Amino acid sequence: MKLLSKQLTGDGGPGFVKMVAEEGEDLWHAYNLVREGDRVEATTFRKVQRDSGVGGDSERVKLRLQIVVEQVEYDAEGQQIRLKGRNLTENEHVKLGAYHTLELELQRAFTLYKDAWDSVDTDRIKTACDPAASADLAVLLITEGLAHLCLVGSTCTLTRAKIEANIPRKRGAAAAGYDKAMDSFYDKVLSAVLRHVDWEIVRCLVIAGPGFAKDQFKEYLDKEAQRREARALLLNRSKVLLAPASSAYKHSIKEVLAGGVVASQIKDTKAAREVQALADFMTMLGHDSSRAFYGPGHVHAAHEMGAIQSLLITDSLFRTTDVKKRKKMVALVDEVTAGGGQVHVFSGMHASGEQLNQLSGIAAVLRFPLPDLEEQEFEAEW
Repeated sequence: MKLLSKQLTGDGGPGFVKMVAEEGEDLWHAYNLVREGDRVEATTFRKVQRDSGVGGDSERVKLRLQIVVEQVEYDAEGQQIRLKGRNLTENEHVKLGAYHTLELELQRAFTLYKDAWDSVDTDRIKTACDPAASADLAVLLITEGLAHLCLVGSTCTLTRAKIEANIPRKRGAAAAGYDKAMDSFYDKVLSAVLRHVDWEIVRCLVIAGPGFAKDQFKEYLDKEAQRREARALLLNRSKVLLAPASSAYKHSIKEVLAGGVVASQIKDTKAAREVQALADFMTMLGHDSSRAFYGPGHVHAAHEMGAIQSLLITDSLFRTTDVKKRKKMVALVDEVTAGGGQVHVFSGMHASGEQLNQLSGIAAVLRFPLPDLEEQEFEAEW
């Protein structure tokens, strides 16, 4: 994300930021920042009717409008955010108070105004505008006839390519076509790697999957890199690692991140820290359940006793339109941090975030056991 200008008081007061989304992960940040009641100003287009005297025709007119947001839609595949709301800008083509939809896209600047900027939002601005937080891990999940190439960033796991092919059986009459079909499949996978992996950013490409397909593709990649004299691949051969995975589907990325094979290469990435924090919580839950709790009621009760050592919370919880509920969650994050605890804000676009969402989206590892808390029941909401 490129920050063009900002005016933030730093005390939770009103202010604005003007930014440009430069990659898909930036749009995820924007989706988590914009909520109902905020004001957004951006360039947009409106189809207007023209009366030429011989019949009406229409044309697209470029406008700059500011709206009060009433609805936010995120399209990950189309890399677009649609904001619906009422117009606040005097304009000959769009009446004041009329509904309009702004579309936030890559390389299109927008300005976000809020009446109150809390610590979670300002931290996300810092994260979004940090060049070091770009997608620095590429994972290729591959098996015979299926491959997914994903880029894993600080907040998003983005699928950049899905390659499918019909592979004949190795035995029988179709055996002769097996090698040819696999070579064709590997060639398509290699083309995706060359197109989507930027070695100036990516610190590691992990090739993972069940069986021998990952090993065979690694051999194919090395051979083709020399044959084609692909300089980028040849210079970065040491960054290509093999790892086991149970499948070639996206959910297996969490196995790759948790595995010891690539841990030393990716230990400093936010995605890897999330996986480790969740693994530590699940281990504690299994071995000493009086020191591991999930659900808003139990976690908040533990916080009131000053017991939280590590707080795990998903960013999806902060997208609530309930101002009171959001303020309570932001206060929890601030107070745990101030008390020396660790706070991990999980991204819902990572497999670990999806797993945490299944546990209500919030969990905590405690400094000391609270066996009496296990017996208490709380409402599902805050």
